[in-house]
Amino acid sequence: MDYQEINYCLRCGTELILAERYGRQRKTCPACDWVYFADPKVAVATLIVQDSKVLLVRRGINPNRGMWTLPAGFVDAGEDPIHAAERECLEEAGIQVKVSGLITLLFGQEHPRGAHIIIFYRADIVSGELSPGDDVDRVAFFDRSSLPPLAFQSTSQVLNILG
Repeated sequence: MDYQEINYCLRCGTELILAERYGRQRKTCPACDWVYFADPKVAVATLIVQDSKVLLVRRGINPNRGMWTLPAGFVDAGEDPIHAAERECLEEAGIQVKVSGLITLLFGQEHPRGAHIIIFYRADIVSGELSPGDDVDRVAFFDRSSLPPLAFQSTSQVLNILG
């Protein structure tokens, strides 16, 4: 839910107003003094390298339908980000993976429905056969010198970090 979408108090239903709270203007309930704090969306992405090739998935939905990215998705409330990364690989690429390390964390929302924070992990395939699923229509390994069109700048940034 976007900050702009919150118009009524989630506790008592009163229309919210903007008021100075904790050093900035925040949507606040004039009846019960509840303050709305917008939480960032957190996503995870997984880099899997096999025979010097990187695993990418092609987006079957917008934004950027038909372009390629690392297997990725949102972290559910209360979910361990490592578990989310492993879950997303199974959902999108049909493979079970084991996270082996943290690559980096990037901040910056690339599109209105996107994450604010993306955690990038390395992972190794444990089992399964490559098979597109969820919001993906293709899965393939690519040589880093001949990558297909990438959907997100963050994917390029991580691949550039690795050299």
